[in-house]
Amino acid sequence: MNDKKLKLYGSVAAFILCIISSSSISAGEAIKTDEALKLLNDGNARFIEMKLQHPNETIEQREGTAINGQKPFAAVLACSDSRVPVEAIFDRGIGDIFVIRVAGNIAADSSVIGSIEYAVKYLSTPLLVVMGHTDCGAVKAALKGSALEGRISDIQREIELVAVKTKKENPDLSEPDLINAVIRNNVLQAKADILSNSYIIKKMVAAGKLKIETVVYNIRTGKVEWIE
Repeated sequence: MNDKKLKLYGSVAAFILCIISSSSISAGEAIKTDEALKLLNDGNARFIEMKLQHPNETIEQREGTAINGQKPFAAVLACSDSRVPVEAIFDRGIGDIFVIRVAGNIAADSSVIGSIEYAVKYLSTPLLVVMGHTDCGAVKAALKGSALEGRISDIQREIELVAVKTKKENPDLSEPDLINAVIRNNVLQAKADILSNSYIIKKMVAAGKLKIETVVYNIRTGKVEWIE
């Protein structure tokens, strides 16, 4: 193949890549909840097998979102734990997921609620995922009972309320099962707190403009378990 043909094919390939990248930038604006869920599920399946595709991790995507703004198709409230890398878990790239992270993935703070409101109202994100994870240190600390120092104690108290209720409802659970139950209930509590503390989010859910899903991520297997 001569140099002219190589240059021609290279130009065509670059043009196609540009079209694909541009399409992915604007796709988030009109994406539906079911499509968003499928993208997350498909990405997590690839992550579990470590057959990652790294979509939207390109120069074109980076530059395109810088120029055209962000249109994430999902927002995720997750724990700050370093073993919970949200974009990697769902094999997504730049501009795909609006991530809010706080220790214990609680939603008791106005900055957390406000961040979610920004994603769903002003960025038109159709899906919100509240994600806890196995072996959560914040949950273990809440179950242990001894008060932590500093402002982390505020987070501990929020989860302790969930722990007390879970223990009362399940008095015979073993310690590992109790930890898992509190992790799960803490995620559900965060969802309830979001709905009760934000009229914007509650209104959008009622209008069918937003769906909230709850999940627990297994830090050992990489699998995301959808609770509801």
